[in-house]
Amino acid sequence: MTANKNMTKDFENWIDHYLNFEKHPQKNIFWLETMQFFCALLDHPELSSKSIHIAGSKGKGSVSAFISSILEAAGYKTGLYTSPHILDFAERVKSAHHFFREEIYKESAKELEAAVRSVKDEDLPKQRAITWFELVTLYAFLCFRRYGADWSVYEVGLGGRLDATNVIRPEVCCITSLEKEHTEYLGNTIEEIAREKGGIIKEGVPVVLFEQTFSHGEAKTVIEKIATEKHAPLIYVPDVISSINTSYKRTEDGKIKMRIEISSSYFARKIETDLQLLGEIQAQNAAMAAIAIKIALPNIREEIIEKGLANAFLPARFEIISPVPHYTKIPYLVIDGAHTVKSISFLLDTLKEFQSALSTKQTVPIEQAMPGKTALLFGCAADKDVEDMARELYPHFDCITLTKPGSVKQCDLERIKKAFTALENEDKKDTLECGENYEDMIQRAFRKANEKECPLVVAGSFYLAAEVKKFLQEKRLISSWHML
Repeated sequence: MTANKNMTKDFENWIDHYLNFEKHPQKNIFWLETMQFFCALLDHPELSSKSIHIAGSKGKGSVSAFISSILEAAGYKTGLYTSPHILDFAERVKSAHHFFREEIYKESAKELEAAVRSVKDEDLPKQRAITWFELVTLYAFLCFRRYGADWSVYEVGLGGRLDATNVIRPEVCCITSLEKEHTEYLGNTIEEIAREKGGIIKEGVPVVLFEQTFSHGEAKTVIEKIATEKHAPLIYVPDVISSINTSYKRTEDGKIKMRIEISSSYFARKIETDLQLLGEIQAQNAAMAAIAIKIALPNIREEIIEKGLANAFLPARFEIISPVPHYTKIPYLVIDGAHTVKSISFLLDTLKEFQSALSTKQTVPIEQAMPGKTALLFGCAADKDVEDMARELYPHFDCITLTKPGSVKQCDLERIKKAFTALENEDKKDTLECGENYEDMIQRAFRKANEKECPLVVAGSFYLAAEVKKFLQEKRLISSWHML
């Protein structure tokens, strides 16, 4: 899937003049009054289709992709709003599997720009200037209306309660796995973060809650309380899924896919299908998506759910690229946007499962998977828990290249280097290399993996994933097992 770079370029240039939290994080810039004001001015495009709303710390992008893919498999015109994008801005605003026609993007941009220019600063609620993400969210509303979407699936940007997407009136809300993240903006405790995420729960609207770890039981308690106050039926996924079984299989064309089997009283029979998104956590995300769809559309057939789950894909979520032309001795490349301790743990588990699956032509139960080692290219933003991520990653890699995750996000490279070098031992002395020029370090990481004839994993940031994809694209090196 590739986009025409000109489809959204003018719009991107225009909104770049507005405050962008992704590039310049700031406090006290979140409120809903501005969104409500412009939604009314634009004749409420957020209400032009039925919708499903997904918040959470981890997995919300995957759940969004699964849900939208099922809806499209059922024959519905479906809009999908996610972030961040990897290569093309239009990845944020599209249908489940395709970009929209160019005229949809262009006409929606004209409509939005005209509306914004028609409003005087003093007429804005509390005279607060509109922000970059609010503009993008309004843009999605307009694109979906112009597309004629039957359903729209919205991934929350940050938090939930005051996120720009929280002006929609969904049929179902989903809250994925919660963990401590963005504490400067969402709160220092898991309870405070859960309250922000739970802010998407609407009066009487069913809410599907992903399994929360034992240590984060407080999050479940908070969500339950909000749901009770809102008279919103709460469906806790572990309570309604009786079993999830996973195994890996090699297809006839050499690809590795994950076979899943999901049993629940919500389904007329067991859900059985092969996923492109790999890892046990993706099986759980798929189960959550299937339950949410059954709540929204109780009569949807199981074979439609299976088809939708099988077709779902997201870039930079354990994305496998093989072969890698020019670097012919790299067996495969894994690109993953993992940037928290939990997501790094999921990445390592999936890597272990995948490496075991490669060693056999038979299906491989996850519990039989053996750990493997490879090369790592890592870079993360300054606000990430790099010390704990380093402790997770270091034992599993033979050579490690550290760098900045591109030029957009602030990065404390010295802190990253210190976190990894503190773990060095005699067996792995001189295996670390660190450099500020990320373009040079990307090339060095590829050369080292090629020389060592070992796989290469890219992790730490979606921004680093994007830079690696750009490098491959510029070098015409992309030949992926998945749609890029």
